[in-house]
Amino acid sequence: MRASFAISGKGGTGKTTLAALIINTLKNQGKTPVLAIDADANFNLNELLGVKIEATIGALREEILKEKIPSGMAKETFLEYRIQEILTEANGFDLLVMGRSEGSGCYCYVNNVLRKYMDILSQSYSFIVMDNEAGMEHLSRKTTQSVDYLLISSDSSLRGIDAASRIRDLAIDLDLKIKESFLVVSRVSPDGLHPALEEAIKEKKLELIGTIPEDPLVQEFELSRKSLLELPASSGALKSAEEMVNKIFKKQSRVESQESRVKRQAS
Repeated sequence: MRASFAISGKGGTGKTTLAALIINTLKNQGKTPVLAIDADANFNLNELLGVKIEATIGALREEILKEKIPSGMAKETFLEYRIQEILTEANGFDLLVMGRSEGSGCYCYVNNVLRKYMDILSQSYSFIVMDNEAGMEHLSRKTTQSVDYLLISSDSSLRGIDAASRIRDLAIDLDLKIKESFLVVSRVSPDGLHPALEEAIKEKKLELIGTIPEDPLVQEFELSRKSLLELPASSGALKSAEEMVNKIFKKQSRVESQESRVKRQAS
C-alpha cells in the first residue's frame, strides 16, 4: 500500500498540527518510513515533530541561482548531493523543508531540476505527508499536483468551510492529479459540529472524513514545545486522526480490491 497526503486550508485552521498527527498515526501503525514535507515558507512542522532543521530547499535554490557550486561539479550533481544533505532523518520519518519562497530572478531551471529530484526522492517512500502553506497559492503554483488525498483543513467556522470549498473547487479547476479530496474540521467542541456547520458542509458538497476535537494535551505540548509524536494514546486529537486515517485506508483497500478483480476478469 502506498499513499500520499497533502494538507491545505486557510491560516489558523490547524494544518500543521493535523500533518503531525497523521505522521504520528502512520508511525504508530508501522507505515514507515514516511517522507514529511513542509512546503510552508513560514515552516514550523519540524517543531511539532521535535527535529532540528539545518537547511532548506529555498536556501539551496538561492545557492544554485547565485552559482555557489564547487568548481568541476555539474549543477544537477550538486543539487542531488545537497538535497540528500538537507533531508533530515529521524525515527520512522524523514523531513524535507521547502523554506523561503522565490525572490527576484528566473527560477525556471532550478525549479525544474528540483522537481525532478523531488520526484525521484518521493519514489523511495510509501507514505508522504505534505504540509502546505495557508490559502490557495500553492495550488495555483501547482506545488500540490500529484497526491492521493488532499485533506482540506477548516476550523469550526462558516468562513473556514467557505474557504475549504474554494480550495476544493480550485483543485478541480486546475485539473490537479488528486484522487480524492476530504474535509477535516479541527478544534471541534465536545458537543460536536454545530448544525449550521453541518448544513454548510452539506450545501458545499464537501466530504467530511473526520473531525479533530479540542485537545488540552495538544495545546499543552505546543506551549511547552514538546513533540506531538510523544502524545499519549489517550489524546483525543490523536485518536481522531487514527480513525480518519483508518477510514481512508479502508476506502483505498476497497478500491484496490475492486480494481484487482476487474483486472483478473479482463485477463
